[in-house]
Amino acid sequence: MNFVSILMGSKSDYEIVKEAAKVLENFGVKYELIISSAHRSPARTKEYIKDAEKRGAKVFIAAAGMAAHLAGAVAAYTTKPVLGVPMPGSNLASMDSLYSTVQMPSGIPVATLAIGKAGAINAAYLASQILALNDESLAKALLEDRKKQEEKLINDSKGVEVLL
Repeated sequence: MNFVSILMGSKSDYEIVKEAAKVLENFGVKYELIISSAHRSPARTKEYIKDAEKRGAKVFIAAAGMAAHLAGAVAAYTTKPVLGVPMPGSNLASMDSLYSTVQMPSGIPVATLAIGKAGAINAAYLASQILALNDESLAKALLEDRKKQEEKLINDSKGVEVLL
């Protein structure tokens, strides 16, 4: 069974990370979600990644704040795509989590999304797009979603537009 694995560094990340889960659910993409830390539970993180790969994880989403090394730790243990979501809330205006997620050494890539909710949502969309490379029905669902987004924008515009 193919699925997306979502890891978050702490329970405080859940309110944002659940937005990624909602997107995956909307597309019928199976996922797992766990709390695991690169620093507080490194053995758990490594063991989980290896086990998830054996069970069919095709993409990993890693969300963490502060000096967020979770995505990098995940990338160290897998060659599957890793999508990093920096979490907001540090004393450094979240720049620490952004920089630690985006500044990976050559050869160990992490695709880094926006900080916070937008990043979590886009990580789920990107994971779905990756899976859609080998799933025509998922590809069609993504295309339909784009059409719905366009229709919503047009309808929203009609409610406020002033044209000459």
